[in-house]
Amino acid sequence: MTVSGIRAALAADPSVGAGNVLTKLIEHGAPLDGPGMAFDTDVDGYAALTGLTLGELRTAVAARAAWLAARGVVPRDPVAVYVTTAADCMLHFLALTWLGAIPALMNPNIAGDVAAEYIRRLRAVGLLTDEAHRSRLAGAERGLELGFDLEAVYDVAGTGAGDPDAAPAPYRHHDDDPIAITHSSGTTRMPTAVTQTHGNLFVGTRALRLTKPRARGTDRVLNALPAPHAAGIMSLNHALGNRAAMLFLSRPDDGEAVASAIERWRPTGVFGFAVTWAELARIDLSKRAVDSVSLWFNTGDCAHEPHIRHLIAAGTHDRATARGPERVAGSMFVDGLGSSEMGHSAFHITHAPGTDRYGRCVGRVHDFAEIKLLDPDTGEEVPVGEVGLCGMKSATLSPGYWNDSLATYRNRMNGYYLTGDLLYRDEAGYYYHVDRMVDAVPLGGGKWIYTAMSEEKILKACPDVLDCTVVAMPTASGVITDVLLTLHPWADAQADRTEAVRAVLSAAAAATLREVLVIGPERLIVGPTGKVRKFLMRQRHAAEAAQGVVASQSGVGSQSAVESSAS
Repeated sequence: MTVSGIRAALAADPSVGAGNVLTKLIEHGAPLDGPGMAFDTDVDGYAALTGLTLGELRTAVAARAAWLAARGVVPRDPVAVYVTTAADCMLHFLALTWLGAIPALMNPNIAGDVAAEYIRRLRAVGLLTDEAHRSRLAGAERGLELGFDLEAVYDVAGTGAGDPDAAPAPYRHHDDDPIAITHSSGTTRMPTAVTQTHGNLFVGTRALRLTKPRARGTDRVLNALPAPHAAGIMSLNHALGNRAAMLFLSRPDDGEAVASAIERWRPTGVFGFAVTWAELARIDLSKRAVDSVSLWFNTGDCAHEPHIRHLIAAGTHDRATARGPERVAGSMFVDGLGSSEMGHSAFHITHAPGTDRYGRCVGRVHDFAEIKLLDPDTGEEVPVGEVGLCGMKSATLSPGYWNDSLATYRNRMNGYYLTGDLLYRDEAGYYYHVDRMVDAVPLGGGKWIYTAMSEEKILKACPDVLDCTVVAMPTASGVITDVLLTLHPWADAQADRTEAVRAVLSAAAAATLREVLVIGPERLIVGPTGKVRKFLMRQRHAAEAAQGVVASQSGVGSQSAVESSAS
């Protein structure tokens, strides 16, 4: 069967969903010698970066499904997966969904004490882990605290030894069946467990990846998305359904590792989060062999303009000419705004050399979603051009938080799921992201500091700044704002950027500016996916500022700024 025929068959089959793409592909006649998946670590005797065929991938998954079934794992069992490599994460996701169980995929960077409490709240019946992560859970005593016996802790090093012929028949999913529990980054430290179903996590794949023409640059994909994230699952199904080759990386937050993988594997597309592009911004791509890339695809937080421009100046793409396709310099960047709860980004925009719609524009809304920007107090829709809280209706939405009805219903208003993002819409129907609600700081009189938009403006005004974090803190005398900068390796750390920063802030925000500090990247507090945790940054920075130790601990020093109270 042709690739287009397989894609059409999957799109037309109502029983296909996020939990069974692998087995349904084979059922619909996809050739077993076609692409399966590649990983950056060895798998069952296959060397790293060696692409498993579809048949080899099915065998590896069936072996693990048989091994788990022999140990009593049954449908609807929540099983935590806390492992190091993308291979172990994805293979056990596929094996557990084969059985109808519910894999709770955990980012490998979560600290052991947080992981233990998270698993306890899941009420998981088992844990799949490796030696490194088992040691993080602090030994046998910790295992008892998790709420299950130690016999239910399985070492992933042995699961591939199962007999694939002994695997039970693949479970028949209903659209409402949970097929994964993914988690957010966590505003403070504890992640929230997000339920993903067979139906909700496949709506975007069916509507965009199977029904429409195959997107350019997606025939050979380097996946730098976190494998345990909802985006990791969707990208897996995207590649399988489109019969594309895909290499999963285990360290997507390592820019040098991503650049090296591009050079070795020669992908046409690279998928990642905003942190991936910030890491690649450290690297002079003109000196690296990245010409194979024609597409960069972002989800999660929207990306910053300087990082996007850095990427689209690299790579190559086909341009139609009278003589036929011609390979020319430059690439495309597809941006959006997504989260585990949204299930799929509701927005989309494509940047390329020559396009110029930035300013944190996340684009227009996909056909499968309805977006309204709401007044946080009244729930009424705000006018065009006014900032509102993003409310979303879509079949892609998660049904809620695992074992947490309070959080599930607290994030609903007037029938809409509240994403926690503040945006405005222009007359042309384009949406612009200004901040997360938890990070925006009111100044009174209807004026706000929008930290994300402020960071965007600072990055554009200061080309030698790699990344920045705006820390706005309410005090007894008013709001004070400090700007923390991390610089490109070639930048002058002693240069004074204070006035350049002040000039791009709104008048109300500029009046609160106290200090502009250059810090080393090690001073940032980041979550498991590399996202800066501004809540914790504010807490630590306020405590250090009160003690007068911020500049001395920055590693580089402070830049003079005028201290001023809020207007």
